[in-house]
Amino acid sequence: MRHTALWLNSLLSTLIVFPVLADDWPQWRGPRRDGMSTETGLAQTWASNGPPVLWMARGLGVGYSSVSVVGDRIYTMGDSGDFSYVHALDAAEHGKVVWSTRVGKPGGDYPGTRSTPTVDGDRVYALGQWGDLVCLEAKDGKEVWRKHLKQDLGGEMMSGWGYSESVLIDGENVICTPGGKHGTLAALNKKTGETVWRSKGAEDRAAYCSPILADAGGVRQYIQLTDKSVLGVAAADGKLLWRAERRGSTAVVPTPIYKDDHVFVTSGYGVGCNLFRVASDNGKFTTFQVYANKDLDNHHGGVVLVGDYLYGYSDSKGWVCMEFKTGKLVWSSRGVGKGSLTVVDGKLICRSQGERRSSGKSSAIALVQASPEGYNELGRFDQPERSLREAWPHPVAAGGRLFIRDMDGLLCYDIRKK
Repeated sequence: MRHTALWLNSLLSTLIVFPVLADDWPQWRGPRRDGMSTETGLAQTWASNGPPVLWMARGLGVGYSSVSVVGDRIYTMGDSGDFSYVHALDAAEHGKVVWSTRVGKPGGDYPGTRSTPTVDGDRVYALGQWGDLVCLEAKDGKEVWRKHLKQDLGGEMMSGWGYSESVLIDGENVICTPGGKHGTLAALNKKTGETVWRSKGAEDRAAYCSPILADAGGVRQYIQLTDKSVLGVAAADGKLLWRAERRGSTAVVPTPIYKDDHVFVTSGYGVGCNLFRVASDNGKFTTFQVYANKDLDNHHGGVVLVGDYLYGYSDSKGWVCMEFKTGKLVWSSRGVGKGSLTVVDGKLICRSQGERRSSGKSSAIALVQASPEGYNELGRFDQPERSLREAWPHPVAAGGRLFIRDMDGLLCYDIRKK
């Protein structure tokens, strides 16, 4: 199918706000922040040229942001000219822009936006790389409120690559990670932006991770990874419930994974992975390290948990399958090379980051069976019109479509069963 390049050149004043449906992808790593789509009945294999291309949009600007999808509305971010922007696109109109709203200044080391917008009802929440947090109306992009994680909340980062988390909406609050002595995490009222609480007893600097919500030890809490520790704070008031020392290096990026009172974390630069058990006795929390190894040292492409097995790219091993509860390495493969992944209908969609196309490295995207039996590809194709930059945005599957963001462009594929 011919690719249609659509420059983002119109600003419409209204859009239909869709309720979040079962197959939507309203935030970073999907409905449950675990990298897993809830869709079923999709194509079980891909042809050699990949699934059909529905459209390709351009004009998104410079950025590593992935996308959020609610109905036919797509939300992402990018730098253009003197500003970074949140964009809303219409999937039914070949990715045509619905609105664009300024967030803050552009640039930084590895110039471009990092975060993925979070959609909650008729509001969209987005974080720029310099710390600008905005709440926008989903229908037209009008700004409702804004805060700055450094200027307003006294935030501190572990290093200089900019804020990269995608904020979490829970009930009436926005959960974000300014970092620093005023409290690693903050809860802001989602309607006004006013501070509800800062994490008491947790003062680590912010890394590049996004927090998750869990019910651990019978207490609703937010789990976050920093360059010094992995920690849990109470959703009710931000009180530190538990903290496990865990030293990261250079850049700590992957989102934690939680299941059955166990928290899995990983990061690159030779650090590796850890599994902690979180226990509670009459409200007092303790943590125990179950294992630590370097078989799954994930840089930033993410890790997913399917059943009892973890899958992801390890800088030391390639694509791996590892037992969640034991840390036992089940298999490894070079696959498509270093990259990111998501899970849909029992399959992994593995995307090579490709680095610079001129280097001759892979721009492949593969459909892989999520199975401890081994690395088994069910189809592979090379992304067309690859940019010359690293393809870091994670793939997204929603509404029978696969979305692949690559700097200025966004590709939409039809992955429904024919």
